[in-house]
Amino acid sequence: MDEKDFSGAEGHVVTITNREQVSIGGVIHVDSFDDQEIVVDTDLGNLNLKGEDLHIKQLNLDEGLLDVEGVVNSVTYTVRAKGRGAKAKNILERILR
Repeated sequence: MDEKDFSGAEGHVVTITNREQVSIGGVIHVDSFDDQEIVVDTDLGNLNLKGEDLHIKQLNLDEGLLDVEGVVNSVTYTVRAKGRGAKAKNILERILR
């Protein structure tokens, strides 16, 4: 993968090349990862990458950059829960319906 320069970019940037290489700017931290799914907290919410043979090639949290290799099958954004315990509250609300 070529070196990407997001230093001039403001905010969140996602670049996917041939469904095999992904560069993400605006990364706050990686929540979880394995070879089938990578969950990343970004400036604009959680980003879920799903695919096959996914590998984190480079991670630089100081600059907010993440490079991933593998076959990308889907990219999904989810809304970030507000405050601690929000996720637990949502699960409890669903159970009590």
